Amino acid sequence: MAATTPALRQHFAQAGQEEQDHLAWCALRLAELNAQPSLLNPLWYAGAFGFGLLAGYLGEGFSLGFVEETERQVAAHLETHLTYLPVEDRRSRAIVEQMRKDEITHGQAAREAGAQDLPKPVRMAMRVAAKVMTTIAYRV
Repeated sequence: MAATTPALRQHFAQAGQEEQDHLAWCALRLAELNAQPSLLNPLWYAGAFGFGLLAGYLGEGFSLGFVEETERQVAAHLETHLTYLPVEDRRSRAIVEQMRKDEITHGQAAREAGAQDLPKPVRMAMRVAAKVMTTIAYRV
């Protein structure tokens, strides 16, 4: 919504579609396992949207930097999931591994599109927020 150029809008639209695919894969796999997503998912989505919108208003380079850092952190988080998933759960592992690869690709694409390095305090705040979110989501 805050993208200022057609190229940036296209970049975010494509990445957004892939993120929607990830959500659909996860929802399907959770249903197959008779499991439920976090009850707080709407809150997480709203927060991510708000932070992304704010980053967009701070400029194209900052916005892309926010995407790059987010994708870096998500890929690392997914890597930890792979260490916990049972080896015999090949379906879940395949989904998580593909998502991890996609997140790395999204981060690289943001860098190539002009991402600027975020200040260290911003990166650290993002890590803390992600840790709080994942800790709570695991329980609720």
